[in-house]
Amino acid sequence: MTKTINIAIDGPSGSGKSTLAKMLAASLGYVYIDTGALYRTVGLFAMQNGISAETPEDVVPLLDKLDLQMRLEDGGNAVYLNGAKVGAEIRTSEASVYASQVSKVPAVRAFLLDTQRSIAKQNNVIMDGRDIGTVILPDAQVKIYMSASPEQRAKRRLAELVAKGEDITFEQVLADIKWRDENDANRDIAPAKPAEDAVFLDNSDLTLDGLLQAALEIVSNAIGATA
Repeated sequence: MTKTINIAIDGPSGSGKSTLAKMLAASLGYVYIDTGALYRTVGLFAMQNGISAETPEDVVPLLDKLDLQMRLEDGGNAVYLNGAKVGAEIRTSEASVYASQVSKVPAVRAFLLDTQRSIAKQNNVIMDGRDIGTVILPDAQVKIYMSASPEQRAKRRLAELVAKGEDITFEQVLADIKWRDENDANRDIAPAKPAEDAVFLDNSDLTLDGLLQAALEIVSNAIGATA
């Protein structure tokens, strides 16, 4: 059986991980696995069950009632929560906070770990998140760590939220970005940090095409080195 190729893309909130992962998946014909969507979906489940973002561990007793499926559709992924496909409701600012909070709960991380690894064993995948290269796919042949300034990331995130009709200011988004950076970097379980063998890619001043070309070069060099 031919060994699958796994590409791990890590980085802070708003750094462009998902954008790059989707472009790379389309360019290479790989499956894109949005790990953030999985945590956001667990966060949505917590919200639906009246759990406070201040006590995310309260979701643990309810995990046996959570049917979370990732279905590969059109070369990408669709996430289903208890049989219902989720979409924009997991991309709100409130969902972002819940996602960060539930991701700190060991039982939640264990709940999702096997699903993510199983898909990666069966497919050539590109997976993005905050601990893909360090925890989820430590043996990935390609590891990229994305970076961009908090202000640049907030600007991008604001444009996304405004386009979705949210009434929010740049200052609010920037504060949320900085809070998530601090929260993710200092959590006890799988803190967000680059893998030792990750290649850094700062996209603060790159166009989308420039970003894709830079990433393709990193992939080519890494796969060539491991072939």
